[in-house]
Amino acid sequence: MGARARAGQGKREDDEGLVSILGEEAYPEGPLTLSFVPDGSTEMSSSGVPVLHWNFGIGPITCHAWNKDRTQIAVSASSNEIHIFEFRNGEWQSVHTLSEHDLPVTGLDWGTKTNRIVSCSQDKNAFVWTFDKNVWKPELVLVRFNRAATYVKWSPLENKFAVGSGAKLVSVCYYEQENHWWVSKQIKKPIRSTVTCLDWHPNNVLLAVGSCDFKCRVFSAYVKEVDEKPSPNPWGQKMPFGQLMSEYTVGGWVHRVAFSPSGCRLAFVSHDSSVSFVDSTVDSQKVQNLRTVHLPFTTVEWITENSIVAAGHDCSPVLFVVSQDILKEVCKLDVPSATKSSSVNSALQLFKNIDRNNAAEKVVVALKTLHQNRITQILPHSGTVGNVSKFTTCGTDGIVALWDLKETLEFCRNHPSLV
Repeated sequence: MGARARAGQGKREDDEGLVSILGEEAYPEGPLTLSFVPDGSTEMSSSGVPVLHWNFGIGPITCHAWNKDRTQIAVSASSNEIHIFEFRNGEWQSVHTLSEHDLPVTGLDWGTKTNRIVSCSQDKNAFVWTFDKNVWKPELVLVRFNRAATYVKWSPLENKFAVGSGAKLVSVCYYEQENHWWVSKQIKKPIRSTVTCLDWHPNNVLLAVGSCDFKCRVFSAYVKEVDEKPSPNPWGQKMPFGQLMSEYTVGGWVHRVAFSPSGCRLAFVSHDSSVSFVDSTVDSQKVQNLRTVHLPFTTVEWITENSIVAAGHDCSPVLFVVSQDILKEVCKLDVPSATKSSSVNSALQLFKNIDRNNAAEKVVVALKTLHQNRITQILPHSGTVGNVSKFTTCGTDGIVALWDLKETLEFCRNHPSLV
């Protein structure tokens, strides 16, 4: 089982290979701190493919979250339960099952500072889970929804969190010390449809919201009870709670939003197969829409201040780079599937065999990609904020995969026919 590596001083030798591929602009210098990486993967590691992956045997995974040192993972499998696995003796073992929700869990996030988990569900509720005496204890949050909760995320300081819903609103929740419970304030207007995704600005105040009305918006989520008064920034000067700072229109449902490490840039993906990008230091009201040839993306994450990884219905992560304030696609990041076989060479041959023998042969068809179904989420795994070296993906094929960015880029460059 791997150990946590020490933080290097300056750029590591491994990082130089990534710089040579992406360029200095996309991969700025900075110390890199690696987190725990389990060694027990599948047969992919022995074949020279730089992606570890695991199937937890619980079905399609809608979302996942890591603890601080990456020794535990929480996953939701389209049910009312949250499964927590720990890496022990070379394998992932189930250690806790959280089952307070009544309907499928739609979102979860694990706070690395407080070690608390927040979850939301189609049952219109959210819970904050606190680990005490080897037991995860739930606290009900007053989110005040009359529709399903859809997404949840801790703020950077973890003193509050935001929950989206099908009720066309966002609840910003914080702990009220006097009454010892979690209460909420709501952002309603001008959202006109289901909220699908959220992301916090590093200043702990601004909140990006994506929804099914083809809009991505940036709001102020300043809560005077827990926040210090925010200072002016490129997104705006005055920031009372619920203030709409920016609004952007795209050609489809917005599936995921993400602020860059500095908070000056915003990326979001939508159902029209586009990746959109805003730089508030240039013009916070101007959005760049990059239409791609891929199937719609459902998730996006910043790797550095100038590089983005997106994934979705194509079952493969795709790398994008911001160069000279223009968003460009670099390449698809993927490795071949471990199993791809068929008992016949083609569909035409299959029908010929049926006609000839009056019998059908069983056909096993696998995608060439590692993930065999839609990727639902990307999360940073190793590195530092603004300098991610490894990230994880989960999908409706039940797989969680750990991608080494530098090694995967080299593999794709050396084996273009396999990608």
